[in-house]
Amino acid sequence: MGKPTGFLDYERKDRSASEPSERIKNYNEFHFPLSDEQRREQAARCMDCGVPFCQNGKMLCGMISGCPLNNLIPEWNALIYHDQMEQALQRLLMTNNFPEFTSRVCPALCEKACTCGLNGDPVTVRENENAIIENAFAEGLITPEIPAVRSGKRIAVIGSGPSGLAAADTLNKRGHSVTVFERQDRPGGLLMYGIPNMKLEKHIIDRRTELMKAEGVQFVLNADVGGNISAGDILDSFDAVILACGSSNPRDIKAEGRDAQGIYFAVDFLRSTTKSLLDCGLQEGTYISAKDKNVVIIGGGDTGNDCVGTAVRHGCKSVIQLEMMPKLPDERAENNPWPEWPRVCKTDYGQEEAAAVFGSDPRIYETTVSEFIKDENGALCAIKTVKLEFVTDPESGRKVPREIEGSEQIIPCELCLIAAGFLGCQNYVAESFGVELNERTNVKTAPGGFETNVPKVFAAGDMHTGQSLVVRAIREGRDAAREVDKYLIGYSNL
Repeated sequence: MGKPTGFLDYERKDRSASEPSERIKNYNEFHFPLSDEQRREQAARCMDCGVPFCQNGKMLCGMISGCPLNNLIPEWNALIYHDQMEQALQRLLMTNNFPEFTSRVCPALCEKACTCGLNGDPVTVRENENAIIENAFAEGLITPEIPAVRSGKRIAVIGSGPSGLAAADTLNKRGHSVTVFERQDRPGGLLMYGIPNMKLEKHIIDRRTELMKAEGVQFVLNADVGGNISAGDILDSFDAVILACGSSNPRDIKAEGRDAQGIYFAVDFLRSTTKSLLDCGLQEGTYISAKDKNVVIIGGGDTGNDCVGTAVRHGCKSVIQLEMMPKLPDERAENNPWPEWPRVCKTDYGQEEAAAVFGSDPRIYETTVSEFIKDENGALCAIKTVKLEFVTDPESGRKVPREIEGSEQIIPCELCLIAAGFLGCQNYVAESFGVELNERTNVKTAPGGFETNVPKVFAAGDMHTGQSLVVRAIREGRDAAREVDKYLIGYSNL
């Protein structure tokens, strides 16, 4: 424990952020780190409680409570306080391959389960993690770790998102030879093209993948396995295959007028902006633009919020975010006690920026689209919304939405973005390898395992679990790597 009275002596202090009116002028990250002394004080707030729920990472009432990676949070917080940053790095890397990713994009499950949060403010765990890894890169503590001995085993990882990268990194460090196949033109998967620059600048991903290349991992880009590359050739050439292609089949909205021009899936909108930003600084006009348009985003989650922030940066005329569920309470309800994940209303960066530009929160709750309205040229010009109420289904006993008659409203809209989640993996990849899918269209494996019905083919990440978090995907990659290692060698010390 760093300082026994730290949680009493110091108040929580977060990193500062630039004002919304300023940060929307670019696509850069916009938080500023604390000083070294302030960071030590924040680490001192970690009370080394007898049961560190922060590192538990178990499902509780259908939601994850604590870190799925089981990060040794009290240990490295104490080391930060004592200014032993190199030792803190060693403890952090024992459980997390990519702290520079999780410390930027993870919703901080650890903090929601922090004991200090039971009667006060939780420890700034995510920011402390970021301080450790960024200090390590700045001080030259992160260098290529090339295995001294190679096993002679070759492994193909299909997909370079967080799960695929974690599996590749772990197996390479074990001494196996790993090749990562990525269908996009840059490695990173979801991290590269699914998360905007404002949350994760892409040089952070490049820094890590260049390090992995130096350590011996090979990346093959523009490689659409099941498309321009045969799954059979992969199976013939490698001793094991890990499918880590994500849950990339977007949920659609079935409503009249869906064929109107100007309706896109959120992931395509975000990908087009990031790719154009990286290729040419948005100068060639090759991206889906929201400039001077009335934008409606269907979906109230993180992806919908990312679309809000991106549309504001494009210079949209207006932006509205539709959420079919009721607004969550601002504080924990009695039936949602700590250390459960807090089901409370969160205003994220995109919503803050929209409110700063347009004067109000862009979210409209308990509302969905009933019709897309086209002009004479077939282009989207408006949407018809309808309010919802939730009633109890007599058969299942569950709350189900029902449209409220007479609540329809017409909203001007030239660009509609569907951010309604994902429905499992894209079938063509699974079909090309012949792996079975479960009822949720995720790759089927034995409970708690990663091996599919096809010999030497394994699955990990969102392709295995369905849409989830980056931190859980990393855990999936690490666990799948251990199972592959055992399959190849007969045992594993991972």
